[in-house]
Amino acid sequence: MIARYHAPFAEQGSHTIDANIANRLLKIALGKGGDYADLFFEYSVSGSYTYDEQILKSARRAVSMGLGVRVMKGDATGYAYCEDFSFDAMKQAAETAAQIAAGGQPVAPLGVSMRDTPSRYPVPVESLDIEGEMKKAILERADRAARASDPRVIRVDASFAESVREILIANSLGHMARDRQPLIRFGVRVIAEDSGNRQSGSSGGGGRTGLDYFDDKTPEAHAQQAVQQALVMLDAREAPAGEMDVVLAPGDSGILLHEAVGHGLEADFNRKKTSNYSDRVGEEVASELCTVVDDASLHGSRGSINVDDEGQLPARSVLIEGGVLKGYMQDRHSADFFGTTPDGHGRRQSFRSHPMPRMTNTMLLGGTDAPEDIIRSVSRGVYAKKFGGGQVDISNGDFVFSLTEGYLIEDGKLTAPLKGVNLIGNGPEAMRKVVMLGHDFEVSDGIWTCGKEGQSVPVGVGCPTIKIAGMTVGGTQMASG
Repeated sequence: MIARYHAPFAEQGSHTIDANIANRLLKIALGKGGDYADLFFEYSVSGSYTYDEQILKSARRAVSMGLGVRVMKGDATGYAYCEDFSFDAMKQAAETAAQIAAGGQPVAPLGVSMRDTPSRYPVPVESLDIEGEMKKAILERADRAARASDPRVIRVDASFAESVREILIANSLGHMARDRQPLIRFGVRVIAEDSGNRQSGSSGGGGRTGLDYFDDKTPEAHAQQAVQQALVMLDAREAPAGEMDVVLAPGDSGILLHEAVGHGLEADFNRKKTSNYSDRVGEEVASELCTVVDDASLHGSRGSINVDDEGQLPARSVLIEGGVLKGYMQDRHSADFFGTTPDGHGRRQSFRSHPMPRMTNTMLLGGTDAPEDIIRSVSRGVYAKKFGGGQVDISNGDFVFSLTEGYLIEDGKLTAPLKGVNLIGNGPEAMRKVVMLGHDFEVSDGIWTCGKEGQSVPVGVGCPTIKIAGMTVGGTQMASG
């Protein structure tokens, strides 16, 4: 459980981490002649609970703290970290990172002062400082609701995870910022069986919030959604195969955009010219219906942040507007290369990791079409409701995604549920084939985590109902008509 949470960066040993300590460490970090240095202090408390077959199987709590020091010299970067806040340990990390500029003349950093930051998830820490019995009760409620809903439910698993991450960033440009980032994630998975046929269903959510999340999205509601999915899939038929229209459901389908398009718009891939979008700013790269944004300012969303992990204040970045590429998501390193300014996309998994350009909440904005009209426009195709895993080649945007819930569209109506559905395509090409966009834009409930170069960060996705005119569907039955 997360209990007795202590705010970090107060008394640590005999030292207080404040502007004075930050200035001393920055001076050491630039002592060999680096161009720029920053400090990333982190203190995080996390807890997790798993409930399996009506038994609380695990309850864990962890505390992590440390400092990461980065020094930049030209295009080279030195990085070092320590796992406590004693001054000797922090000094050694700063001296190690400084070696990237060995032989240069010392550079004096600007004195740091605290920046004002927005408040996009004003969650009292006390809402997470609650005994574990209350969290166990949430899992029990989901289990009971799932088992009571249908006799075909034979197994129920539920999980709950929470964390509070406090960060303090200071850099040699004189900026200092702090943030306290709460995060919860709840999930329930069921298995239903009928005549030897077993299928699973799941539901989950969360975000930068506290236990008040369950006031609107109860454990019982999540359990019902998981059961409904499993029962529907008991009657699923084998998926057709071939080229056909695909309609993406609102909300969660944004994960396809995130993976197949969003990563290609991160500036480091374009700096290295390994993205399909390299050197294409100002060009038409998608249907004129498509406007793609990355917005860290959504209240309480899983990908929202008040300040990025380089101390920048993020806002709403327009990446594609009316089908035209407008720019990339920048961190400091890439911004220096492109001759622009960092825009709040420098993120890292922890103080042990260097920052890089990462998405926050990546979304395809809504259009004007009624969702029912989009379905009616398809004579034969696939409706993609929920996504599972997938693979993407960033260099060209080629992807393969599997569906955990999908339906056949026949003569403008949703008919049979499908199993074994894979969507195969190319991100930029799929964006050019968007022919209808619903007015039902949704942001996914907080379940997604993004991996990149071994680092994971929480993200959000969003989209309306989307019609893509022609995509390869991988299944076991050849499509006809």
